[in-house]
Amino acid sequence: MTLTKEDLKDSISNHVDIPKTQSSAVIESFLETIKSSLESGEDIMISGFGKFFVRNKNERHERNPQAGQYLMLDSRKVVCLNARVD
Repeated sequence: MTLTKEDLKDSISNHVDIPKTQSSAVIESFLETIKSSLESGEDIMISGFGKFFVRNKNERHERNPQAGQYLMLDSRKVVCLNARVD
């Protein structure tokens, strides 16, 4: 099952008994805080949930299965999550 921002907004609105517009503002603010922290190089630790961090991936060779061509993918940064497992 995929959890969307809309699902989060509905859930917060129902659990805390606030209007959807307020729950929407909470979710957008929360996600923007995470995004800006990760962009500035900070890790995000949410106790009981996990740790978000940015990892550098090196350039690598990849094959396009439809065309059969080999490509060189550039290095890039990706967001990772070390989830807490009880």
